[in-house]
Amino acid sequence: QVQLVESGGGLVQAGGSLRLSCAASGRIFSTYTVAWFRQAPGKERAFVAAIPWVGGTTNYADSVKGRFAISRDTAKNTVYLQMNSLKPEDTAVYYCATKSVLVQSYQYWGQGTQVTVSS
Repeated sequence: QVQLVESGGGLVQAGGSLRLSCAASGRIFSTYTVAWFRQAPGKERAFVAAIPWVGGTTNYADSVKGRFAISRDTAKNTVYLQMNSLKPEDTAVYYCATKSVLVQSYQYWGQGTQVTVSS
């Protein structure tokens, strides 16, 4: 079992920055991938970015490329999402999730953290 806890959300003006954190505990294996998703009001949950717990490369949604950066600190079992040049359309609840690379769907989810970008 894996537990994920997000933090770092808040209210920011357009053009500003926020850094989200996802602290993981439990049985985390090096073969796991961690991702950030977001869900805006009235919209489906959407992929934002992903990174393997060990090695590998990062992946980003086109809408955030060049503005967001995902990183990890394996010593702290924490994954970060640095969000720069925020836009009002980035407003959403942000979730982190993790899964084994052997399965298709993300198995474990955090409770989410609200990000609101004002214009």
